Amino acid sequence: MEVAVDLWLWSLGQDPGDGPLSPTERARAARFLRPADAVAYRAAHAGLRTILGAVTGCAPAALAFQTTAQGKPLLPGGPAFNLSHAGGWAALAMAPVAVGVDIEAHRPVEPEVATRFFSAAEQAALAPLAGAAWRQAFFRIWTRKEAFVKALGAGLSHPLDSFDVTAGADAQLARHAAGRAADWALIDLPLGTGWAGAVAVEAGGAPARLRLRAGAMPLPGH
Repeated sequence: MEVAVDLWLWSLGQDPGDGPLSPTERARAARFLRPADAVAYRAAHAGLRTILGAVTGCAPAALAFQTTAQGKPLLPGGPAFNLSHAGGWAALAMAPVAVGVDIEAHRPVEPEVATRFFSAAEQAALAPLAGAAWRQAFFRIWTRKEAFVKALGAGLSHPLDSFDVTAGADAQLARHAAGRAADWALIDLPLGTGWAGAVAVEAGGAPARLRLRAGAMPLPGH
């Protein structure tokens, strides 16, 4: 049976105010030194609560999140969800099984970053590339790895060289030292020029399909 992954995208440029936020989230937003960072935080978490409230039928401000021992937020009773934000945009992935999402705006990267964080197979895939091709492949790998680690919920405790993702257009988990790579599906996000994004979902070998819930909002890079 196919596993559907719903994806929402929204801009973080407009301040929604504190209405949908919890007291803890309001206090955290107030601690940001830069007003733009506070706006982005409120917009990301208000969007998260608004969407989850609509899906679950609960008032957004009344949603009570819990966190795992590794700090991953969850909603008792589901659905599984994961939030990512970068470059003034937020992405929310939702699925009936474990899911992770990561979005990144392309930016200059030193090769040492790949040496430090990528597996030997991933570094080998980058080795013959240069310039824009290297950067595109780097962010494909980066977002796929981040999405997978976020889906696992293991945080920074999970060694990034213990699994391999592909660097080309066909997104796959090629190796997983702690489990079966075939149990996971990776899907790249259609974010446009200058962006990379990926979703990882524990599909158990079933095909996974992405359902965009962005409405009429233009995607970043378009």
